[in-house]
Amino acid sequence: MVEREITGIKAQKKNPERVSVYLDGEYAFGLSRITAAWLQIGQRLSEEKINSLREQDESEVAYQRALILLNHQQRTSHEISQKLIEKGFSSTRVEEVVDRLTQAGLVEDSHYALLWVENRNTYHPRSRRLIRMELRQKGVAEDQIDQALLGSAEDDELATQAAMQQIRKYSDLDWPEFRKKMSAFLLRRGFSYGTVAPVVRSIWESEIAGQISDEK
Repeated sequence: MVEREITGIKAQKKNPERVSVYLDGEYAFGLSRITAAWLQIGQRLSEEKINSLREQDESEVAYQRALILLNHQQRTSHEISQKLIEKGFSSTRVEEVVDRLTQAGLVEDSHYALLWVENRNTYHPRSRRLIRMELRQKGVAEDQIDQALLGSAEDDELATQAAMQQIRKYSDLDWPEFRKKMSAFLLRRGFSYGTVAPVVRSIWESEIAGQISDEK
């Protein structure tokens, strides 16, 4: 079996977190510092070992890329996978990285789904159906979505919350225009007409009509 000798290990100028490995006096390949940590000048490497190092390096590069993605915002395992595949990493490497992230507790779809539902309900209320659709698009499993939605409010309550957040914008409208605009807003938030119609009327009667009467 042909082996090649490591004759140089040099930090790369453009990326100090990577090193250039020289074999038999010639540049051979680059590695992350983590992957190259155990290499020494004078050490001999078989072709099999060289291929193994390259695979380890690809995994490490993909893992570091995933950490950067997670540093910007929390993501699901599916979103991480898609981003890494877009960057050109093989499906095998991507699978390894997602497993590693999951084991480290850095990616947890069930927790992500819970936070997503909580955030939506608090800041941008929308129908449970629309929230389910959003989580599906992010690759969250159905059973995890079901679990996340267990503690969520019902649609009529969520529609009321959404309407109350929007009411100032429409408070100076008459009833026909108020009904039209508020209904359109709530329908865009995924609520059915059967939910929207009574909520809009209730909001009008409790929040707007009374004020108009007082002003008169």
